[in-house]
Amino acid sequence: MNNLSFLLSDPIVLFSAGGLVTVLAICTFYVFFFLKKINNNE
Repeated sequence: MNNLSFLLSDPIVLFSAGGLVTVLAICTFYVFFFLKKINNNE
């Protein structure tokens, strides 16, 4: 439990997790965006 509290209070871990969440959100947006454009192309 001590290691978990250390990881959650470490700023490097938090910035890395925030960056990873940002990249995954952008990738998810582009996947849905291109799928929507492909499906609407008639």
